[in-house]
Amino acid sequence: GMVSNWTKIPPPLFKKVVIVLIDALRDDFVFGSKGKQFMPYTTQVIEKGTSYSFIAEAKPPTVTMPRIKALMTGSIPGFIDVVVNLNSPALLEDNLIWQAKTAGKRIIFYGDDTWVKLFPKHFVEYDGTTSFFVSDFTEVDDNVTRHLDRVLKREDWDLLILHYLGLDHIGHVTGPNSPLVGPKLREMDSILKKIHISLLSKEDASLPNLLVVCGDHGMSETGSHGGSSEGEVHTPLLFISSAFEKRNGPVTQPELVQQTDLASTLAVGLGLPISRNSVGNLILPVLGGKTMREQLRFVHLNGFQLSKLLQENTPVYEKDPGYEHFKIAEKSHGNWVKLYLEGNNSEILLNFGKKVLKQYLEALKTLSSSLSKQVAQYDMYSMMVGTVIIMEVLLLLLLSVPKALSSWAEFEVPLSPPLFSLLFYLMCLMLCAVHVIVCTSAQSLCYFCSMSWLTAVGVMMLISALMCGILSAIAKIFENSRPLLKTPVVSSSGWSEIDVLILAGTIGQVLSLGASSFIEEEHQTWYFLINTLCLVLCQELCRSHFLLKECGLQHSTTANQNSGSIEEASECRNIDIPAAADSKLGKATSSAEFLEGWDKWISLASPWIILICCRLLRSLNQTGVQWAHRPDFGHWLTNSEHKMELSFLATVSLLMIFFLVQRRCSLVSKIAMALGLLGVYSYRAAIGNVIFPWQHDSKDISKGITEARFVYVFVLGIIFTGTKDLLKSQVISADSSVRSTGLWEVYSGLVLLTALLFRPHNLPVLVFCLLIQTMMTKYIWRPLKFDAAQITVMHYWFGQAFFYFQGNSNGIATVDISAGFVGLENYVEIPAIFLTAFATYAGPLLWAIHLLCYLSSEVIRNSAAVGHGCFCYALVRSIPVAIYIVLVTGLRYHLFIWSVFSPKLLYEGVHVFITATICLFFTAMDQNHSHRAQY
Repeated sequence: GMVSNWTKIPPPLFKKVVIVLIDALRDDFVFGSKGKQFMPYTTQVIEKGTSYSFIAEAKPPTVTMPRIKALMTGSIPGFIDVVVNLNSPALLEDNLIWQAKTAGKRIIFYGDDTWVKLFPKHFVEYDGTTSFFVSDFTEVDDNVTRHLDRVLKREDWDLLILHYLGLDHIGHVTGPNSPLVGPKLREMDSILKKIHISLLSKEDASLPNLLVVCGDHGMSETGSHGGSSEGEVHTPLLFISSAFEKRNGPVTQPELVQQTDLASTLAVGLGLPISRNSVGNLILPVLGGKTMREQLRFVHLNGFQLSKLLQENTPVYEKDPGYEHFKIAEKSHGNWVKLYLEGNNSEILLNFGKKVLKQYLEALKTLSSSLSKQVAQYDMYSMMVGTVIIMEVLLLLLLSVPKALSSWAEFEVPLSPPLFSLLFYLMCLMLCAVHVIVCTSAQSLCYFCSMSWLTAVGVMMLISALMCGILSAIAKIFENSRPLLKTPVVSSSGWSEIDVLILAGTIGQVLSLGASSFIEEEHQTWYFLINTLCLVLCQELCRSHFLLKECGLQHSTTANQNSGSIEEASECRNIDIPAAADSKLGKATSSAEFLEGWDKWISLASPWIILICCRLLRSLNQTGVQWAHRPDFGHWLTNSEHKMELSFLATVSLLMIFFLVQRRCSLVSKIAMALGLLGVYSYRAAIGNVIFPWQHDSKDISKGITEARFVYVFVLGIIFTGTKDLLKSQVISADSSVRSTGLWEVYSGLVLLTALLFRPHNLPVLVFCLLIQTMMTKYIWRPLKFDAAQITVMHYWFGQAFFYFQGNSNGIATVDISAGFVGLENYVEIPAIFLTAFATYAGPLLWAIHLLCYLSSEVIRNSAAVGHGCFCYALVRSIPVAIYIVLVTGLRYHLFIWSVFSPKLLYEGVHVFITATICLFFTAMDQNHSHRAQY
């Protein structure tokens, strides 16, 4: 008969709340030795003050925008937020900030402008700072702190949010063990002290204030983030308030909670509804000072919200263990309330209350776990449409292999006849009907269904046309095979060891993408493949120089007599090298002609020299997951105690780069290259990475804006000179030597840009890249005269290996964000994205451009060689991507889908985009293609 308050939101527990979010704050920065050394006040509050300490676990991807969403909504963001992180749209999902604004709370924000983009018009006062300009360590935090004294004196706010970025920027540029980390932590400690003292002085008899200290994500051992290593996902979470009991006794290890738990805990603390899509649990110790009835009320609210979310996402929610436990706890809660209302205040009621509370907590944990597993709602229809298109394109590429590798290098998709066929229109009608049925019956939001009908019909027509094209190509292959069966041609010799290795390596690498461990350690696959390739090349060289040399001299007459028949066979084999030079005898004769004396022995030693180079590069940067924590030579060099050694290595590396690149450049480009490399060293000296011989300290550290832009001028100058030669060869005269020089100068400009963007300890990677390219060109590829397809696959393999030699992996944490801000005073989106992508994929890019330079400069090859290289490069890139998309779709419920498979998919997507750009450049440089266009 009593009036129930069951539907009312409990009153707030705190008057003012201050959230201090320190970007990239690792748990050991507060709870470890660094915290005791550089954050003494915070450590004292943790050990002896009125506070609660936790380690909050963040889910990957550990980048800022998804983490802010998790903190404020309590939900687990999707992986696409990694891309959206660059330009965050407004957050439309139910969240703590919106609930606080709706309830009339006055919110003030200072810090990372991602908050301003996510929550526009939510703050009564704000000042956003650019989060992507990682070269700024001090101003980005000073712009936040300068408001503190004024705001803390005021009473016209309820929620103050501060987001400090300086520590994250230091990590990106110099790493977690940098000497700059300590002073930054000391600065944060003094800010926390100022806020805490101010909040204590402002308290009255009504309600206490609350200070929350947290990090959005941690920091890997290299200083980056985005992955799922312990340093990246574990962040400190501190609640400091006079409402809590003073800590006494020995300090214990902080309890592990989920980052999503903060949203529901703060909602109850501020007297707000819990966000609709939150999967977080209440952090009960923060609310533990209240009566048993209030505590049970809090956990029931949390359980009710989670059970409603489960009902919306699961058809058979009644059978879920968490839901069953919640209903049992709810029933026990009702019995406890009856006893309470009867006036029973005995010890039995207290113990019964503790039992109910325990039941609730177990139910909350199970509900949260169930919801976290079901949070990924896949748009299967859109995914299937995209997969079908990709597989159709791959099948067309495979069916076009015979024509694409012919002497004319033709790649024709027979689309015009199908467009007028009955099959095409029938397929279009059928697919449109399927589209209508799916979109009208779909219960959840579908991206493809949200497109305009015109766009959807266009996609259906594309799928139908590609399918008809595939059928036409298959029909043509069968038609062409009939006369060949009647009149067989001279068959070529069997597959060489190189061909077998290329096929087996490609298939093995593609199949390995189905296992999470192989993706995490993919660098091992590529290291193994290039090592095996070197051993096979060594065998080919020995056979060419020793075993076949005598045979070639004895049977030279026979080879000359049969040259005519071999030429006919070569046309059927679709090769790009004259037939006499392609046979094993021809190879032996050619190597005997071109390599005598020292060159012969250098040629024989070159595979072993390349193997030694690769082994040294493996020691430079540890990558992957299993052994990434182990010390490597790169860590030793970047230590501040070894700056002299790093400076010497950088100097030698830059000199070697000039020596290896300048040999085919014009005089103007040589001078520009020399000055540009000098500018690279000056830039690194300006920002404090290296020192000049006459420099005794590195106090005069700057951002190096002038020096970097000085280098950019020479990069653009060299590329412009090369482009001018290329245009001259294409438009005025088809001179292969002019085109070859132009391509090499464009390549030289890209090498200079790479030297600028690479960190000093990574310059040896660029040196070995140029050295291996030089050795393989002069001592392996030219003597052995491999065809364009084989050389293309070798370039691709080495490009992939050098991607990992740089220190990259399939985790987002290894992306060097600082490369995107070299020479920039402020964050400019397009240049920053371009520079970051170029620095990340520098290895594959340089090997791809070198492939074009090599195929264009080889006069013994016919004009179809560049076309062959373009087609093969597109094919070897398309096969793993297409198969991986199918694999990752099938493995979408895998335990490591977000931490392993999704980052790899993102890398593959960017790599495909870069490959498409490279293939367009190949096509533009293909003289054979331009001649056919003229005819």
